[in-house]
Amino acid sequence: MKRKMVMAFIIFLVISTGLVLAISISPIKELDDFSINSTKKPVILLVVDSLMSEPLQKAVKEGKAPAFAFLINNGHFNQEIISSYPTMSVTIDSTLLTGTYPNHHKVPGLIWFKENENRMISYGSGISEIWNNGLKNVALDSVVSLNKDHLSKEVQTIHEELANRELQSASINGLLYRGSYEHQLNVPKLITMANFLPKEIEMNGPTLFSLGALSQYNGENNWHKFVWNRMGVNNQFTVNELKYLIEQKKLPSFTLAYLPDADASIHKHGPDDLKGIEKADQALQDLFNSFVSWEEAIQEVTWIALGDSGQSSVNKDKKTSLIDINKSLKNYTFLEGNKRDAQLAVAINERMAYIYVNDQQVELSQIVNILKEDKRIGFIAWKDEQTNYVVSPQSDEEFTFSPKGTYVDDYEQSWKIAGNTSILNLKVINGERIQYQDYPDALARLHGALHSQEGRIIIVDAEPSYEFIEEHSHDHAGGGAHGSLHKVDSIVPMIVTGTNEFPQYNRLVDVKKWILQLLSDT
Repeated sequence: MKRKMVMAFIIFLVISTGLVLAISISPIKELDDFSINSTKKPVILLVVDSLMSEPLQKAVKEGKAPAFAFLINNGHFNQEIISSYPTMSVTIDSTLLTGTYPNHHKVPGLIWFKENENRMISYGSGISEIWNNGLKNVALDSVVSLNKDHLSKEVQTIHEELANRELQSASINGLLYRGSYEHQLNVPKLITMANFLPKEIEMNGPTLFSLGALSQYNGENNWHKFVWNRMGVNNQFTVNELKYLIEQKKLPSFTLAYLPDADASIHKHGPDDLKGIEKADQALQDLFNSFVSWEEAIQEVTWIALGDSGQSSVNKDKKTSLIDINKSLKNYTFLEGNKRDAQLAVAINERMAYIYVNDQQVELSQIVNILKEDKRIGFIAWKDEQTNYVVSPQSDEEFTFSPKGTYVDDYEQSWKIAGNTSILNLKVINGERIQYQDYPDALARLHGALHSQEGRIIIVDAEPSYEFIEEHSHDHAGGGAHGSLHKVDSIVPMIVTGTNEFPQYNRLVDVKKWILQLLSDT
């Protein structure tokens, strides 16, 4: 998912002004300031951006991923872990950290509309979107507000829960990192001079916290955080920080580290691209080589390698592959820049989108009926206080659902359902059991997205091979994209080496509880 990038707005600023070398070398935090009391066997969770099972197995078979092969051969390989929804970085990260879906953690997507501020929230994506939403807004939202304000205080992150249990943790290049310890971010002078961020930013994070140019421990990383290296949001920065913790014997009980590089390559070349997997494997090799042997690495540490989302191939022909929301709803006005009285606001999250109907005179059904004309859309969903509604261009019927009913799914969640279940490709067994097919854990994940925000919201979700755009969107025609509820975007692999315990269910939302249990047993 692109670590999307915390500093995407900085890249745009630097390139546009020609100040490529104007990033100052920021201060290094001293590890000696921290007394680390690790558990007997610490856990390292490596999130590999856009890691998918089939390309991974192909790379292993062709001998291009020896470190992944080593983990698989010495552990457990689960090929089908279900991600969060929408399948976009910050929402997935929030689910991973809190063990909840967006109806609880309240981070709806990479881009979303904040009703009480009447503006679009963006954590950084395409240059045109960043510019339209305002460079300063994107800077503050991604660096400060995401963790401080947007992530609900009604849920606890894994870092906060570990601190409550007097266990220490680390986050390396994670966009979501809220914890119980205060950290000072080192904002590059170029950014403060441009008045995009204040000189001093205090954030609460885990015991140890690294995030590209904003926070680091390893002096060697000064050469891996320039603009052309995405300000440190890259594999090598992550590896250098983690190796430093290992070599300095400062590895805490739990470390969450991100390897982001594969995502950009897959977006450009499509899901079959193996270059990103090869780079991630090299990162793993570097980490294992920090130990006397690879065997010692898995004896001393429990390793979890996890993908965050899959990607769908997007057809190369832009006329057919890109679903233009502005064009589809051309008779309505759209929120844009400083224009605040628009009828609609549209937040494109690649292969899904939120449409906010802000004009009370516009009926939801008007918008839904127009969207239903486009066969490239898989489904359209909305809600009222009691019920979730889902329709599809492929059906004249409607499907409704809500929690706590007589139907039970594979995850022991109960639901009320009515109407055409084929719209979400549900299978009902013996009149009471729900089985998911093309849309894994569909009801809980869709319910989570629909109830992540207040207001009159419509969700549109694309069929595989298609992507949504609006006037300022960056598209991925001819490459890969994610965001949707469909299994092509939602299924990721997980490799576990060093324990025989696993999550209760094969879902990312269950990983936090499982890791807490692992650490309580050590």
